[in-house]
Amino acid sequence: MGEVFREALNTVWSTLKTFEFKDAVDILIVALLLYYLFRLFRQSRSGQLVKGVVILLIMFAISAIANLTMVRFILKSVFEFFVIILVVVFQPELRQGLERLGRSNMTLRNFMNSNSQSPETFVMKAISDVADSCAIFSKSRTGALIVFERNSLLNEIAGTGTTLNSETSPALLGNIFYNKAPLHDGAMIIRDGKILSAGCILPLTKSLDVSPDLGTRHRAAIGLSEECDAVVVVVSEETGNISIALGGRLTRDYNRNTLYDRLVELIIPGENERSNLFSSIFRSRKEKNDEKE
Repeated sequence: MGEVFREALNTVWSTLKTFEFKDAVDILIVALLLYYLFRLFRQSRSGQLVKGVVILLIMFAISAIANLTMVRFILKSVFEFFVIILVVVFQPELRQGLERLGRSNMTLRNFMNSNSQSPETFVMKAISDVADSCAIFSKSRTGALIVFERNSLLNEIAGTGTTLNSETSPALLGNIFYNKAPLHDGAMIIRDGKILSAGCILPLTKSLDVSPDLGTRHRAAIGLSEECDAVVVVVSEETGNISIALGGRLTRDYNRNTLYDRLVELIIPGENERSNLFSSIFRSRKEKNDEKE
């Protein structure tokens, strides 16, 4: 055991002695490429396809070790055309990645950009604005579909709508979901406390357990929540009921305060002290507005 350990140390030491600056640059470039590819696939919904490719690779290794002739022959035939298959399957993601790479000045601008307000400030403001707006929508029977993005990025879904990249406000939300506005039938996506896109098309749920009383908005909310970890807020146009879809399940009968508390709990986990601070700020703002009215 000691000899094996010494041999390993000798191998590492001999490698380090021949290590040059160009090797560090080489490793850094490869690491950046892998990181960039990881971000590219993470920002799309191709994660399941990547898992499928990994499973195929594992199956090929097992077939080689266990000498499974037929399985190894089939997988070997597949991997002979692997590059072509990757280009066909991941064509949208590769095109999007190359376009982003061509717009490298955006990366530099984002890196140099300094914002005095923290992301939590925008998120808490967005939660408060959404809660206020949904309370108004509930009274006026205005249908609304609002998606809070979390870990799963929704670039593909956002691409089906109109890009806004604007801060939230009850007035803006009211204009977007006004029943004669062009974007009112689609969903609004909020990323990092800002409206990323509106008028977006969400996938409908395929579950057979959904109540037949639920309309398209609720089915779309459940459908998206089945595919990712987003928090989807729905206001019924028929009843004014406020609901939240999460993980393929729908919870209903929220009011302004319970909606606000639940969104803070779901969107800013592990930030209890900070959340309580922001909650007190926005609650006091709400109480002052109520007193003025």
